[in-house]
Formats: sequence, structure tokens, C-alpha cells
Amino acid sequence: MATEVKVPVLPESVSDATIASWHKKAGDAVKRDENLVDLETDKVVLEVPSPVDGVLKEIKFPEGATVTSQQLLAIIEEGAAAPAPAADKQAEAAPAAGAQEVVPRAKAAREEAAAPASTKPSPVASTEGLPPGARFTAVSEGIDPANVEGTGRKGAVTKEDLVNYGRSGGAGKAGGARPEERVPMTRIRARIAERLMQSKNSIAMLTSFNEVNLGKVMAMRKELGESFEKANGIKLGFMSFFAKAAANALQRYPVVNASVDGNDVIYHGYADISIAVSTEKGLVTPVLRSVERQGFAEIEKGIAEFAKKARDGKLALEDLQGGTFTITNGGTFGSLMSTPIVNPPQSAILGMHAIKERAIVENGVVIAAPMMYIALSYDHRIIDGKDAVQFLVDIKNQLENPSRMLLGM
Repeated sequence: MATEVKVPVLPESVSDATIASWHKKAGDAVKRDENLVDLETDKVVLEVPSPVDGVLKEIKFPEGATVTSQQLLAIIEEGAAAPAPAADKQAEAAPAAGAQEVVPRAKAAREEAAAPASTKPSPVASTEGLPPGARFTAVSEGIDPANVEGTGRKGAVTKEDLVNYGRSGGAGKAGGARPEERVPMTRIRARIAERLMQSKNSIAMLTSFNEVNLGKVMAMRKELGESFEKANGIKLGFMSFFAKAAANALQRYPVVNASVDGNDVIYHGYADISIAVSTEKGLVTPVLRSVERQGFAEIEKGIAEFAKKARDGKLALEDLQGGTFTITNGGTFGSLMSTPIVNPPQSAILGMHAIKERAIVENGVVIAAPMMYIALSYDHRIIDGKDAVQFLVDIKNQLENPSRMLLGM
């Protein structure tokens, strides 16, 4: 019985998807719920599992093809078994008298087929005119000198050129000492680029800075961290402090939580905070919903869940949709100060940075304190400088006096 595998129903905001990679090929056995293919959209990578046990009979689209919602991807023959390898069939069908001769031959054939391509150099078109060392390298490594740009006298291909070309995996014609490789931009990266340009061209963006003494936050984490983890099953991190401080401040400065829609300003009575997470495919911003109603444990668990989903490529489209404000932490990569870019249609983004121990004056005494620069980039069309500065000062006051934060002050 043939079973069709179709593209999942895509949300209205996603018109199509690109086939990123097939995990099975035609003729392979598949199991129910086993991932068959990855589909890359503008926002996330979707996995398409097998609906039944059987054999993948036919693949309708190759990698790189663009598909739309409910389009046929493949056909699975339900309940069928994958065909046995030809070499094994030959060995089984051999007469008993010739078994000693046929089996070694079949085994040798399998070993040769399984050998890495790099151990079987392809024939070289011509090595005429190459120095002896370069000629030996070209033949032994299976490299065609015509594909290598020479750096020797009058453009001659040298042994070093061939070695560098081989090490670079043959990236581009100009192997030599200056290899190049052209790789198409992924859908997610292209979407990120589009959004960044949209932000740059449509928002009157300005950034304000402040600095925070995190001494009391660090002391609280040291004093209560172990008890917090035992009670809630998760560690107490820095992000929950910043997320809770931002949610409280957004309630007091609603214009920072607003967005522009044509000639209207939409004020949101809830704090859906996007947390920027870096992945191999690019930056994504899953959304923590109604942070103003959540406690520290809920925030930490939500962040941990999104981080795991992002690492495993399991983020769903609904995880990324919405968001009224964004927090990004460049400090995890060592950034001391930066100007984050607003994520439209949001109107502001808070940037965290690396914690550095610096000398500060406190009550007339110079002390060393764990300091962090914080930045707020905002849409100056609706947020005045006064509101932005007061919002940052509000967050600073909460973080420097965590008890105020817990009391909602």
C-alpha cells in the first residue's frame, strides 16, 4: 500500500519552504516517526517524519527545491522491506562447492565500494610540464592541475599549490594559497538580512547607554542559587533578572512596549519578551509570553526550553511569532558594548554585555565592582529620549536593588 508524504500545512506568514536535506534515499527502509527530510522556511527548519513503516519508494523533489503547503514530497510503500544488497545476494546464490572463492570476492567488492573516495584518486588529465614533486602529488592525490591556480613562476602550478588545493577540499578554481568557496545563503539567513535592512530603512533608531553594578544580583545568586535549584530543578541565571526587570519597567513605560502600525501606535498591556538565541543557522528570537505574570523559576525554565529547542533545531513557528520587546546578550560572546538593532514591528531592544570588574566610587570610596554596560536601541518616532533614559534607569535601579524587583517596585 502506497502512502503519500506531503509538506506540512504552513502558516499564513510562510508561503513556501526549501528542501534543506533528505535523510533517506529512494529504496531505504524507514520507520514510523523517523525524520525523512528537513524543510527550511524563513524562520525555522521543519522536520517531516515518516507516517508509516515501510520503504521510501520515490522522492518527488531534490534538495534545494522550493515546495508549498501540502505538496507531495515522497511516496512510501507501507510494510515493504528494503532490498538486500546485490553483493550479499550473489554470495548467497553461489554453489556450495565454490563458496570459498565467491565469498571472498563478494567481501572484496563490498570493501572496495565502502572505501572512502579519497583513497581512490581519480585519474589526472595531464601532468605534462609539472615539476617532479608536483607531478607525484597530482597523481597520488588525484588532483587535476587544470583546476588549480598556480602561484609559481609565470603561473606554474607548484607542489604547494596542489597540497593547499587538496586541503581546502578543492574549493573554487583558485585553490593555491587563496581558496574561495561560493555558498548560497540559507533561507533563515536571507530572512535575517531582509529584516535587518527593513529595520535600518524604516525606523528612526537611536541608542542610549547606562551601566549597572551587578554586585547584589551576584550575591543573591551565590546565597540562594543552591536552594533555588533544589526547589525548582533549574539554576538561577542572570537572564531571569533582566527579563523580570524589563517586564516591570515596560508596565511603567508602556510606550517602550508599543509598536507602530501605519499612523497608529499600538500599546500592549502584556510583556511578550523575545529572547535572542544564537544558532548555527543564525539568530532566532523565541518569545516568552506574559513575563510580567511569571516568577523567576518560570522564566528560567522557559529560557532553558527555548535554548534546547534552538540547539536541536526544534523551534516551532509559534515560538517565534509575536513579541513586544527583545533582550539580546552579546556578553556571552565577550562583547563589552554594542548598539543592538530593533526587531520590527517592535519599538525597542535591550542589549546586555560582558560583566567586567571595574573600579567605581561608592559612598566616597573607590571599590572594585562587577559592572555591565546596558544599551537600549529604540524607535525615535514614538519613544522620546527622556522615556528611553528613564526606562534604562528603571532597569538599573531594579538590578542594583533586587529586593525592589521582587516587590514590583
